[in-house]
Amino acid sequence: MTVQLYDTKAQALRDFVPGDPENVTIYVCGPTVQSGPHIGHLRGALSFDILRRWLAHRFPRVTFVRNVTDIDDKVLANATDAEPWWALAYRMELEFTRAYAAIGILPPTYEPRATASIPQMQELIGRLIAAGHAYPAAPGTDAAGDVYFDVRSWAGYGSLTNQSLDAMEPAADADPRGKRDPRDFALWKGAKPGEPSSATWESPWGEGRPGWHIECSAMSRRYLGPEFDIHGGGLDLRFPHHENELAQSTAAGDPFARYWVHNGLVTVNGQKMSKSLFNFLLASDVLEEIDPLVLRYALAAAHYRSSLDVSERAFEEAAAAVGRIRTFLERVERTPSPFEWRAEPPAGHDRDAVEPEPGSPWSDQPPAAFAAAMDDDLGVPQALAVVHDAVRAGNSALDAGDDDAAWEWARQVRKMTSILGLDPLDAQWRASDASAEASALDALVQEMIAQRAVARAEKDWAAADRIRDAIAAAGIALEDSADGTHWGVADTPAPRRGADGAQPRVRRTDG
Repeated sequence: MTVQLYDTKAQALRDFVPGDPENVTIYVCGPTVQSGPHIGHLRGALSFDILRRWLAHRFPRVTFVRNVTDIDDKVLANATDAEPWWALAYRMELEFTRAYAAIGILPPTYEPRATASIPQMQELIGRLIAAGHAYPAAPGTDAAGDVYFDVRSWAGYGSLTNQSLDAMEPAADADPRGKRDPRDFALWKGAKPGEPSSATWESPWGEGRPGWHIECSAMSRRYLGPEFDIHGGGLDLRFPHHENELAQSTAAGDPFARYWVHNGLVTVNGQKMSKSLFNFLLASDVLEEIDPLVLRYALAAAHYRSSLDVSERAFEEAAAAVGRIRTFLERVERTPSPFEWRAEPPAGHDRDAVEPEPGSPWSDQPPAAFAAAMDDDLGVPQALAVVHDAVRAGNSALDAGDDDAAWEWARQVRKMTSILGLDPLDAQWRASDASAEASALDALVQEMIAQRAVARAEKDWAAADRIRDAIAAAGIALEDSADGTHWGVADTPAPRRGADGAQPRVRRTDG
C-alpha cells in the first residue's frame, strides 16, 4: 500500500509518507466569511473531505483542521451599521456549516476562527522581526502601526509557485508608502480611520489587526505544530496566500507543510465563475433544486485537480449515476440474503481459513482496483468506474436469479460508496429521501401502479401500457416481481428542479 499525491510545490507525484504514521495531519484553508458559500467553495471542501476519508481508511488517525477567516478587509467592507462585522461573520459561518453538512462533508477535527488566535499571530510576527525578516512601518506616517514581511530577506520566496521575485506584482494589501519593497506584504495592519474599534487589538506595534496570510501560519502551528503533513486549498490560493504562508513560516524557523495539495477551480457552462460575469452559483440556490447526494456526486466525479464545469448536463449525468446505484441496492434489499448487511460471513463460511480477499462481502477492504485508483492521487473517476462495474455485475446476478452473488456485489458497492460518502443507503441520504417531496412522489407513483394493476387485471392492455409509458416518461422505471411492482429512478433521470422546471438559478451577487 502506497498512497501517492501530487505535490504542487514539487510539481510531481510523491509517495505520501506522513511524519507520524499513526496520525496524519492536514490543514486546509477554510472560507473567508464575508458572504455565503458558492459552489466553488463546496467543490473545494469536498475534495479534501474525500482525501481525508481515504487517508482515514489507510491510516489509524487523521487530524483535520479547517480554519474560518472571520476578520479580513472583505468582512469589514460587507458589514453594515445594522450588522457589525462579527455578526456578519458568524451568520455566514453558519451558512457554510449548513451547506457543508448538506452534502455530507465531515466536520473538521478543529475549526479555529482567526480572531481566537491573535496572540499566536503576534508571537509569530515578533519572531520574524527578531530574525530580520519583518519590519514595522516608520512612525509618524500614514502606514504607522503596519508590519511587513521583507520578501528580499528570504531567498526561498517564490519557491512554491516557481516565480522570480522581480516578476511578481506588488502586494496590494496595505499602504505601499510604508514598504521597503512594493512586493512586501502585511503581517499586521495598524488601525485606520473609519474602521470599527471592535476590529482592533493591542499589539507591540500599536492597535490593529492581523494580515490575512499570518492568520493561517499561526493557526496551523497552534493546532498541528511547526511541521504537519498536508497543506490544502484551492488552486487560486497558491499565490499570494500560500506562497506568503510558506515564506513567513519557514523564515520564522518552522519546517511547515510536507506536502502541498490544491484542488482545481469551477466553471459554469464552460465559463470561469466570476463576480464580474455575475455567474456565481450560490450553494443555497443549488441545494434548493438538486438532491444533495446528486450534488455531492457531481462535484466529486471529476478528478480533484481538474477544472470542473458545472452545467445542467453534469447534474443530469450525476443523477443518472446515483439512480443506477440506488436502484441496484434497493433491488438487492428486496431479495432474501443469508447475511443481510452484516459484516459477518454466512453460516458455514470458514472465517479462520484465509484472510478474506479485498472486495469480498466480509472483508474490511474495498476491491483492489478501487484501492489502486484512490491510492493514485485520489483517482475518484477511476474509482467510480469500479463502483459502476460492480453495479452492472450485481444487476446481472439478480437477472440470473443468483441472489447470493448479487448481495456480494452489493456489499462491495456499499463499501466503496461509503468511503466516498456516496452510499445511497446511508442514513443521511435516506433521511433526505423521506422528505415530504419524496413521500408525495411515492404516493403518486403508487397510485399509478395500482391503476395499472387494475387495468392488467381487466386485460385492458392499452390502458396498462399508457400508464407505464407515462411513468417512464417521468424518469421512473418499474420492476414487476412475484411480490408486487416496485419503482425506482431510471437510468437517465433529471435532477430535481424548481416548480417552474428551470435549471438551478445563477444569482447576481456581490459575495
